[in-house]
Amino acid sequence: MAVAINELLDFMVESGSSDLHIVVGSPPACRMHGAIRPLELSELTPADTEELMKSITSDEKQKQLREVGSADFGFSFGAVARFRVSVFKQKGFISMVLRQISNRLLTLDEIGLPPSVAEMLHQPRGLILVTGPTGSGKSSTLASMINYINETRPDHIITVEDPIEFFHSHKKCIVNQREIGTDTTSFAEALRRALREDPDVILVGEMRDLETMEAAINASETGHLVFGTLHTTGAARTVDRIVGAFPTNQQEQVRMQLAGNLKAVISQLLIPKKDGKGRVAAFEIMVQTAAISARIRDNKTYAITSDIQTGSKHGMISMDAHLVHLLRNDLIDLNEVMSKCQDPENVRILLNG
Repeated sequence: MAVAINELLDFMVESGSSDLHIVVGSPPACRMHGAIRPLELSELTPADTEELMKSITSDEKQKQLREVGSADFGFSFGAVARFRVSVFKQKGFISMVLRQISNRLLTLDEIGLPPSVAEMLHQPRGLILVTGPTGSGKSSTLASMINYINETRPDHIITVEDPIEFFHSHKKCIVNQREIGTDTTSFAEALRRALREDPDVILVGEMRDLETMEAAINASETGHLVFGTLHTTGAARTVDRIVGAFPTNQQEQVRMQLAGNLKAVISQLLIPKKDGKGRVAAFEIMVQTAAISARIRDNKTYAITSDIQTGSKHGMISMDAHLVHLLRNDLIDLNEVMSKCQDPENVRILLNG
């Protein structure tokens, strides 16, 4: 084989690459600052990808790969970093994608979150959602929030993840981290059990099905602070996605539950920096107010966006306003703003204003 996995992982860490792609017929490729870049190495053969896979994959996960065609897991690369791995078959061959997870937890300020986010983390109960497309940094944001709580509150935190990404040590909190497939069978099952385990804070790695959504909402109603993620963009779409996942006869009840318990929705994107050195996060932040609760309850989510635009005194910011803020601070260019914004005409008004 032309290259060993340790050499590739060393390169990822040194170059700050976010992902490593291993696929037959192509040299190993890394995602750097958002773009895929093949390395100057030989094309991988079927034997190469199989050997690279076996060098990091347990017998149990190899068995899962053979039986269902894919497997996910995480592993530590010494004390340097952790990696989340997805192994899968394509065209009968083995492929892998490895996502780098830094061992260092960023502060809320380093991520770029405003002080209003730290304030909401002191709430005793409710539901806080972090949303965005795959690779938008949701896991890093959630890990920073959990770490903030761990450093400031004497609580019990339970996380349910697939797989565990960031490791949290016990600080002011006791932290129990459960992995799907290793410690529990599913998100919904772990959430049901969590309510009997004296939690204060519960992190749901992904609200991917109706059963998990229902369990997370119920947990937020019963005196727990619950964090979750969805692959949606914007608070209004997030509420619609959750309500729409339920049968029609339950949707009014779910709207009532969300109106009372949804404390915040943080939507984010990662944008390439203007100087080409990495990426910066852009956010939309919705904070629960009486007006927004009424919008959710009355099925008028289309009006939430305008409430966010006028809600800066509550710590809210729209995605378009934050993109303009990043542009004015010379962090991103105008093309990125116009391609990522929700309302180009509104952005032009903000720029001219």
